[in-house]
Amino acid sequence: MKIPAWSYSSLKLFETCPRKYQAERVTKEVPYQETEATIYGTELHKAAEDFIRDGTPVPERFAFVRPYLDKLAAYPGIKHCEMKLGVKKTDGRLVACDFFDPEVWFRGVADLVILNGDRAWITDYKTGKSSRYADIRQLALMAAAIFLKYPEIKKVKTSLLFVVCKDFVKKDFEAEYGLSVFSELNGLLTAREEAYASNVWNPRQNGLCRKWCPVTSCPHNGD
Repeated sequence: MKIPAWSYSSLKLFETCPRKYQAERVTKEVPYQETEATIYGTELHKAAEDFIRDGTPVPERFAFVRPYLDKLAAYPGIKHCEMKLGVKKTDGRLVACDFFDPEVWFRGVADLVILNGDRAWITDYKTGKSSRYADIRQLALMAAAIFLKYPEIKKVKTSLLFVVCKDFVKKDFEAEYGLSVFSELNGLLTAREEAYASNVWNPRQNGLCRKWCPVTSCPHNGD
């Protein structure tokens, strides 16, 4: 069986609970449902994209984001909004590929990428109320994909921009260490592959079980 490509969000879901991953991504017994939070996030991302790419005025409800977008728009370089990035394995090596390549292994979408000579900037907008649990692995994966796609890039400056709580989580990456995140995630990726091969998705009890998990067939649901 061909194992589907993975992304930061899907791997994080598997890490949280393989059983929940199975229900949402494999059997799809739990269909994806929009919430007020996800709708709000989608609309804010679209407003930011339209402003950076086309200069479209930011809607009044998102006016608080405008100062940050003004600074990003002023950065020198070629700007790419919602850049789709793909990575595949070829002869044991990781190489850049199209997002929809039949052999794509990893997929990621960067909210904003700015390219300027041998430097790149990546910004991902977050609408959460706190940056407390920010995961820099997302930044590392986006930086790694950029290094593969643009070999001339020597340094990538990345940030998670938490627009609601007005916080930046920043991390810089150098080309010589740019792909190390894939090695760091190898154990988790191997566990995911083994789950697909065996069709065994062991539940992992966590703080979401009591009230927030929609997988009602799980023995930990409600615990």
